Parts: sequence; C-alpha cells; structure tokens
Amino acid sequence: DEIPTVVGIFSAFGLVFSVSLFAWICCQRKSSKSNKTPPYKFVHVLKGVDIYPENLNSKKKFGADDKSEAKNKSAMPKNSLHLDLEKRDLNGNFPKTTTKMQGSPDPENSSPKHFAERKKDSVSPDSLKSITSLSSEDKQDKLGTLFFSLEYNFEKKAFVVNIKEARGLPAMDEQSMTSDPYIKMTILPEKKHKVKTRVLRKTLDPAFDETFTFYGIPYSQIQDLTLHFMVLSFDRFSRDDVIGEVLIPLAGIELSEGRLLMDREIIKRKVRKSSGRGELLVSLCYQSTTNTLTVVVLKARHLPKSDVSGLSDPYVKVNLYHAKKRISKKKTHVKKCTPNAVFNELFVFDIPCEGLDDISIEFLVLDSDRGSRNEVIGRLTLGSSAEGTGGEHWKEICEYPRRQIAKWHMLCDG
Repeated sequence: DEIPTVVGIFSAFGLVFSVSLFAWICCQRKSSKSNKTPPYKFVHVLKGVDIYPENLNSKKKFGADDKSEAKNKSAMPKNSLHLDLEKRDLNGNFPKTTTKMQGSPDPENSSPKHFAERKKDSVSPDSLKSITSLSSEDKQDKLGTLFFSLEYNFEKKAFVVNIKEARGLPAMDEQSMTSDPYIKMTILPEKKHKVKTRVLRKTLDPAFDETFTFYGIPYSQIQDLTLHFMVLSFDRFSRDDVIGEVLIPLAGIELSEGRLLMDREIIKRKVRKSSGRGELLVSLCYQSTTNTLTVVVLKARHLPKSDVSGLSDPYVKVNLYHAKKRISKKKTHVKKCTPNAVFNELFVFDIPCEGLDDISIEFLVLDSDRGSRNEVIGRLTLGSSAEGTGGEHWKEICEYPRRQIAKWHMLCDG
C-alpha cells in the first residue's frame, strides 16, 4: 500500500514541476521577443511617417486618426518640422510656404533654447564663415549649405541621422535655372550602410526632413566612423549631375547629451585618378559605311579587392552617349571572384549621326553584389573631349576607320 502512495506523490510533484517549467519558458520567450533587436540595418522615416520596428508588428499606420491628428496639431509648436503629407503636390513636393517652414528658424524669432542648440552646430571653424562676408568670386564657387542632425538612441542601440534641408544650391539645369536635388549618404569606412533621399523637383532650397536609423552600431564605434553626403541633381536623360559633397568625421563629436544640430558647406567633389582602380583593355572599330561602332571588352586587371568578401565579382557596363544624352547601354557577364577578369564580349552600336564628333562611350567596371547595390570599381570614358589615353584612342579610331584598335586604359575613381 505504501508504494502506490509514494508513486502518486512523486507523480503529483512531477506534474506541478512540468507545468511551472512550461509557464516560465513561455514568459521568457515573450519577454525576449519584445526586447529583440530588429533584424534589419536601418529604418527610414519620411516626412513624419513613423515606421519604427515596434509599429511594424501591428497594422502599419501611415496616418493618425482624426482625433489624435487634431490633438497633435494643437500641441505642435510653430517651429516644428512636421509636415502634413496630404499637402504635397503631384510630384511629391510641398508648397513653397511649407518648404519655408521646413527651414531652420530665424535667430531673431527663435527661442533662446533653440538658438543655443543651433549655436552648438559650429563644431568646425569652417562653419563660422558668414555668407555676407564672401567676395563675389567666392559666391560663384559656393555650392550651398547642408543642414542635418545626429543622435544616438542608447535604448535601441541605434545611430540616427536626420537630413533636414539644403540651401543655396547651384542651378544644374541651364534652361530652367533650377535643380532636382537629392542626397546619397554613406557611412565610411566600410560603406555597408548606403541610403538616399527622394528627389525634390525644381528647387535650389530643398527641404528633405528624412530620418535614417541605423541599428547594430555600438556607441563605442561611432568615433571611428565618417559620414559622407553626396548632393546630386537628378537628370532624366543622362547621368545625374554631382553638385558636391560633405564629409563629417565623427571623431570628437559627443552624442551622449542628445540630438546635435549641424550645418556644413557643400564642397566640390574631388575626383582624382588612382592607379589602385585597375586597368581595362578595350578594342574599338568605327565603320563609316554602315555608321556603326564595334566595341570589344577584352580584359580587366589589377582590380581592387572588395571590403567584405576579399575578391570582386566584376562586370562591365557600356554606355553610349550622343551630346551628353545616353542613347544605348550594354553590359558583360559577371566574372566571379577575380581581380583579373577575361570578358571577350563584343557589342555593336548604331551611330545616330555621321562622324563621331558628338559621340562618347563610357565603361563602368562594377562589383556585382546580390545583397546591396552594385558598387562602381572604376570608370573610363572615350571621346573627343576625353583626356589622356581615352582621347588618344578615340582620335585613332576616327583617323583609321574599319580598323580594330585595342588599348589598355587606367580606370578612374567611380
């Protein structure tokens, strides 16, 4: 009689222990799931549209309810950068009055607290220069000013960059005397995080107000990073025009006290030839009778290694231009994991005019990457206005039609 009693007592204890263990495991999974770090690298907030990770699990809300929206509007300060998404035009732009609100407030009308925060922007002596003190020659070379803010969220372990606006950009379209600006941003030196804003049409003072949140960057590594802003103007018929760039080394910038507002002058992009980009062997032949141009991409050698995988997966994109307008494009196959690629691929282009005076051809050597956008390894341009070996090669194929002429060329930085 004692044995069944003992067995029953142990069975009861075992059942209670199993139920308690199961309940504890469920609670742990629920708590860990709520505190789990988002699996993606960055989150993009566009014009007040909140797509933070905690809101993605439920139904996506790209606009507030009427009651909450009215409450937020009543509580919103005059100098707030929030914009109503319903007030955009067909191109996605905001009216000029709204764009004016997007700009940084006038120091005379701003509160002392905001003015002190703006004064904190001037980390570099270059930003202390006044526009009114510039000479006429300096004003002609001036490319505008970029306004942005930096912040580190310790709770989410995220680095937050808000691209606010740009002022005084030069006009890249000579007919309309305006630009269609947008900004590309890269975190150096690894170049893993590459983002860009939307294009704003026909404006020299674009107000972007776009926030990019980068997860997985420890605060201890912020000092080793550099922000690279590239300011461009969209061109529907040709390659986008580069207006300028801004480089922000984060060494010495303290983000532990909260958001830091900054502004920097946009400088001219430094494009320099580099022997470290490798070389490309191409062969060209101009047929004057059929008015065609035969291009053979033969080989590439000494291509630089990629940052992550160690070896590049190169391929070549060939663009044909007529009067700076791209009229045709071709590309080779990808060669896997090699700095010395052999392509041997032939392309035939029809020339829309007699002669090669207004024709130029561009070779872009790119590194194929399935996970992100393909990075440009090097660039080569052949044409009548090209310098160095590119111009010499072009001159030879014009002087000797129906002859296939091959040459090695050094690649320039992309």
